[in-house]
Amino acid sequence: MNSTNSFVQRVIRGSIAGLMGGLVFGIMMAMMGMLPMIGKMVGVPNAVAGFLVHLAISASIGASFGLLFGGLAQGRGTSLISGMLYGSGWWLLGPLTLMPLMMGMGLGVNWNVTAAQAMLPSLMGHAIFGLVMGFAWSRGDNCLPLKMLRKSGTGGEPTPRRAA
Repeated sequence: MNSTNSFVQRVIRGSIAGLMGGLVFGIMMAMMGMLPMIGKMVGVPNAVAGFLVHLAISASIGASFGLLFGGLAQGRGTSLISGMLYGSGWWLLGPLTLMPLMMGMGLGVNWNVTAAQAMLPSLMGHAIFGLVMGFAWSRGDNCLPLKMLRKSGTGGEPTPRRAA
């Protein structure tokens, strides 16, 4: 396997893992009525737009997880832990930093204890996102969406897995 295939496979596998985590987190966000706020980031404050934006962000986060940590997260345990930590890290980057910036609220507006405490449910959601993403990553080539891509001829060859 050459490095280009490895790169592409990590991006695809990570994106799919991110989408799996995003689906779970998106359902949680829908139940809490948070999706219109996500849609507001692109100027369309409704749940459908918010869900689509959320899934695009989730796929991007998953792809970056695959590129950054794919070589390290080979076993189930390391995939779950690294996924949870990576997802939790995105809580700092997402709702505490980038989202307020994109909504014109300024940089650092949520960098205080009161705002962070108010967003603890979001931290839990990001951690769960990361766990699901890590689990989907750990399934590797046994993940159903990857099997479907491979069957259609667009998913590349299976990535060899190391023992946990």
